[in-house]
Amino acid sequence: MSTADSIQLKEELDLFRENVKRFVAAEIVPDYPKWDDAQIFPREVWEKMGEHGLLAVDIPEEYGGIGADFHFSMIIQEELQRANCAAISTSTSVHSDIVCHYVLNRGTEAQKQHYLPRLITGSCVGAIAMTEPGTGSDLQAIRATAREDGDSFVINGSKTFITNGQHCDVCIVAAKTDVNVAGSKGITLFLVDADIDGFEKGRNLEKIGLHASDTSELFFQDVRVPKESVLGQIGGGFAVLMGELQRERLTLANGALAAAEGIFEQTIEYVKERKAFGSALSEFQNTKFKVAEMATEIKIHRAFVDECIEKLANGTLDVETVSMAKLSVSEMLGRVTDTCLQLHGGYGYMKEYGVSRAFVDARVQRIYGGTSEIMKELISRSVLGR
Repeated sequence: MSTADSIQLKEELDLFRENVKRFVAAEIVPDYPKWDDAQIFPREVWEKMGEHGLLAVDIPEEYGGIGADFHFSMIIQEELQRANCAAISTSTSVHSDIVCHYVLNRGTEAQKQHYLPRLITGSCVGAIAMTEPGTGSDLQAIRATAREDGDSFVINGSKTFITNGQHCDVCIVAAKTDVNVAGSKGITLFLVDADIDGFEKGRNLEKIGLHASDTSELFFQDVRVPKESVLGQIGGGFAVLMGELQRERLTLANGALAAAEGIFEQTIEYVKERKAFGSALSEFQNTKFKVAEMATEIKIHRAFVDECIEKLANGTLDVETVSMAKLSVSEMLGRVTDTCLQLHGGYGYMKEYGVSRAFVDARVQRIYGGTSEIMKELISRSVLGR
């Protein structure tokens, strides 16, 4: 990219960021505590974000998108996270950055034309159903099955911890189409509409954080889908899942970093205003040292994540590097939110202060999208050549 192109892109990104900030401040932040208490945000939020062009912005124009650069999609998640609205960031990222790109990259032309325009407007909400009770991060151990029957497949099984499980209109379901092979073989992905017979949404699961994001159990009882619903190749589902994880994990890392930036900025304002023993908290050496440590960690991680974003944009991001980003940033977020809460003292433990929400919301970052332990395993394999 030439210098002139880089300058133009930066100007466009800055303008887009300001538009996103205004939308989040006007349409999300005022009602967010109410949605957090209700443990789900209204369906109308999806349509409103679609109307403002904030869903799946990097999908090509031919499918209803605006064909923006990957950086634009990251800005949406950054500004939601910086505003301490992690639940909506998580839900919309699953929809925009995962489901839409599975369809775009692996779907048939008919599937793209059918689903992408509606996903972009928010009239159709997407989810992805991989995790099952008892499997966790071990995707090779899934037990849901899809039995071939004439010109259809019949799906049976259950999934859990599914983001957008209550709101979803279409779900990408991973199931075994060949139970006679072990491990990663024989897994196929299906696009399953939520209104089909036998597809049941379970209860909205209660979580310690990300309350406004709906997370559900899903049940499939003799769900019959046409063969045209297969996403990618029959038996090739595991390879698809692995191929898309780079984008997912980078999105999680970037969102976690933005969350750290946001709560850090709020804490700086707090320690400047809050007084103890006649002085502002910011005057105490402990506060200064903690602030210096957090500022350094955040700045270092921003440089690394920005490098990863550039690599993904030009197709050079590898598993080892993105695993490092996801591992390191999510662990850093835990440290930062804990320190920020401590600097708030007793008030940090009160719901009226946003740092308490940031603290509990941060915990899942070390779990979803692949646990920290899984990231370490992937990194070590690459380093050790095993």
